[in-house]
Amino acid sequence: MSDADALLAICTFPVPGSAVDLAVSGGPDSMGLLLLARARELSITVHHVNHHARHEADEDASFVADYARAHGLAYVGHDVYVEPGPNFEARARQARRGALPAGALTGHTMDDLVETIVLNLLRGAGVDGLTPMIGDATKPLLGVRRAALHDFVRARGVQARHDATNDDVHFRRNRVRHELLAVMNEVAERDVVPVVARGAAMMHDERRWLDALTEIDARRALEEVDCRELATWPLARLRRWLRGQLAADEAWGDRYPPSADEVARALDVVFGRVTATELRGGRRLARRSQHLRLEEASTTLTSHG
Repeated sequence: MSDADALLAICTFPVPGSAVDLAVSGGPDSMGLLLLARARELSITVHHVNHHARHEADEDASFVADYARAHGLAYVGHDVYVEPGPNFEARARQARRGALPAGALTGHTMDDLVETIVLNLLRGAGVDGLTPMIGDATKPLLGVRRAALHDFVRARGVQARHDATNDDVHFRRNRVRHELLAVMNEVAERDVVPVVARGAAMMHDERRWLDALTEIDARRALEEVDCRELATWPLARLRRWLRGQLAADEAWGDRYPPSADEVARALDVVFGRVTATELRGGRRLARRSQHLRLEEASTTLTSHG
């Protein structure tokens, strides 16, 4: 079995001949994605997003474009401009996702999965946040380790681009990658990445089962359920329903659930401890005649009476 076949055996690419869009930055992860997609004999369109945020950005774009042309692949370049400032990483990610076509494949590996889980855990995420990316058809490399992917790229004679910002521990993800996971490995006396990934996969199965159990709840609109009925539900069921009902649409079509604090305050409304509470996105959850309703937030402070 070749090195490509060994990696493809643990990837989730579509069948050979399928048309795919690939997000390729020029780094070793995305170049590994591109090389494996070629080995899978997919019909590839290469997409590169130039954020113009680094001195090397134009060189990265030229590298990807030249590689695509040299191998007879369709290429589309996207230019986005993100203002410097707080949350640059998140804003750049949103801009990148907005530029790429829906369903574009990315080179996220098992290591990226675990880093995201740890970051979400540090933010206080629940079961949904601890099972990110799993089952996502746009992430075909989640079974592949980053080191193995980089070795594969080098073995194919490709000198991928290096983004120095990935080494900067001022970024929280990089600190998790370079420092926190190393400490976790030392404490556990083993490589924790496959352990965490396996646990997340099992939790994802349980999450799907929970989704199936609460499917009927999810179809019930916020305004139609009497608060006296809601008060009889187990708290886990009620929290999950509220998370779905109070999710907010944000930039580039993303949909974000409410925070744990917002859900706690929504529970106060359900149980009649307050009459209304403010939610992010300029919204207000209010209780009227034993029914909930979402309103546009006013300048009135949350009632605690």
